[in-house]
Amino acid sequence: MPAPAKPERFTYIDWLRGFACLLMFQVHAYDSWLRPSARETKFFKWSQLSGTLPAPLFLFLAGVSFALVTDKLRRKGLPPNQIARKTILRGAEILALGYGFRLQEYLLGLPWAPWTDLLRVDILNTIGFSMILMGVVCWFARTRAANLVLALLAAAAIALATPPLYTTWQPRWLPWYIESYINGVHTFKTPQPWLFPVFPWAAFAFAGLALGFFLFDDWAIKNQAKTVALLGALGIALYYFSMWLDARSMQLYRVYDYWHSSPNFFLARVGILLVLFPLSYLWCRAVVSRIPFSPMVQLGQTSLLVYWVHIEFVYGRFSILKKGAQSVPMATFGLLIITTAMVLLSVARTRWKGKGAEVIAWWRRAL
Repeated sequence: MPAPAKPERFTYIDWLRGFACLLMFQVHAYDSWLRPSARETKFFKWSQLSGTLPAPLFLFLAGVSFALVTDKLRRKGLPPNQIARKTILRGAEILALGYGFRLQEYLLGLPWAPWTDLLRVDILNTIGFSMILMGVVCWFARTRAANLVLALLAAAAIALATPPLYTTWQPRWLPWYIESYINGVHTFKTPQPWLFPVFPWAAFAFAGLALGFFLFDDWAIKNQAKTVALLGALGIALYYFSMWLDARSMQLYRVYDYWHSSPNFFLARVGILLVLFPLSYLWCRAVVSRIPFSPMVQLGQTSLLVYWVHIEFVYGRFSILKKGAQSVPMATFGLLIITTAMVLLSVARTRWKGKGAEVIAWWRRAL
């Protein structure tokens, strides 16, 4: 979710991150607030199906942003070990924020929250850990092309290793809080689908890293329309290729779970993510570039903040509606409130950050 500053021509990437935030809001809002009878409707099931996109998209775009940062540092002439150090430290910072978020949720959940929630592997933990791994990969690769190849190999290796690590190769000999980073077992004996372990989730970050090194190539920057059109075509091809693979009678794995650990499902989701790029690019060219303010772009620029804050007002002790007791219209009204509040918070954060920078600059000049 963390996003570095980008040139205006990459606004569509911020829009995509904001789109992921909007999907995340509606998934969390309906999941938390709807009463049992409303949860049986097709509306709820479709809303939750869209919830399969935000986490992969956040990780994917984290990889894209990571590529932008490392490319900028490389253009400045920084040596690979210094680039790796900066990026690994940034990943460690995000990982620490993930544990800070878990601590906050634990304290606000007392006396009902179990202490094991402190070590739950959530999306921020995985983003931070993935950034550390990407920093290590970038340390080994000295060129953009080498980085792209290594990122693709890492994504493929993680996706292919996921099914056995969830079943026949499950490392039960590890402490649960370490094994959970591998397959998301937490305190249970089997992997849990609601957690975000490195396998397979980090594969999305590495796929985004490879895409980022392609997007920020000189040719791709000069030919953005052709680049995003190529990404859309590649996405469609990957999606149908994954469907073709899944239909084969021969399977590589003894235990096959398409919806949770299959490399074919990973490939299909990467295809869908790639198709979003030309769609967001066209939308930003046709609409966002002609309006003074885009709530989606604004949310994308502060996605970490709005993720952190909205959770407590949807799932936490300060939920703005009574959980598990609302109709679809009432939950939708609550969703509009939380979305509006997060946009306003994002604007305040952006303006405060700008004024804060001006104050710091003034003090530096004065000193």
